[in-house]
Amino acid sequence: MFVRAYLRASTAEQDAARARSVLEQFATDHSKVIAAHYIENAPGTQADRTELLRLLADSRSGDVLLVESIDRLSRLPAGDWAKLKASIDGKGLRIVALDLPTSHQGMRDTTGDEFTVRMLGAINNMMLDMMAAIARKDYEQRRARQAQGIEKAKIQGKYQGRPVDVSLHARVSELLAAGLGVRATARHANCSTTTVLKIRDRSQGGSLS
Repeated sequence: MFVRAYLRASTAEQDAARARSVLEQFATDHSKVIAAHYIENAPGTQADRTELLRLLADSRSGDVLLVESIDRLSRLPAGDWAKLKASIDGKGLRIVALDLPTSHQGMRDTTGDEFTVRMLGAINNMMLDMMAAIARKDYEQRRARQAQGIEKAKIQGKYQGRPVDVSLHARVSELLAAGLGVRATARHANCSTTTVLKIRDRSQGGSLS
């Protein structure tokens, strides 16, 4: 059994590796060692995440996919979650989430106890689906509240959009001017390629607003 830790944050400004020490301590408490860490900044609403796909490609039957919480693994709509879960099941992976106690049995060797494995597996699958649905609902509700807040601010004439990070703009502009490509610039500036493209386009347009 290999324990593979998956850590995700939604944006480049967030620390995707924040929970690394917590996951490592959890593995230690279960007398296990994390064999590999897969860390990325990508939305949980996106199914084709580079590091998650790499984790699936590396995995073998009986390995553990360890996450801090189910929302780190998925905020996908029901159909996309079902496809991802089918891929995970197809690889023979056990999902273990720190916030889902019923999944913790996946860290134990239950060889020879088929009844317990099947019973706990059925309970855990049900709980995983429920937690994934809650994660998606939470995402949709937050998006709806944000949209309502923006609309209200626009009506009141108070909405100005996201403030410009002047230092980041300057750093990205310098790197691009030095001849670095978009991906290399994003890596050195510690931001997303989308951010680099936006800054490049704004700079070419002569405005940072």
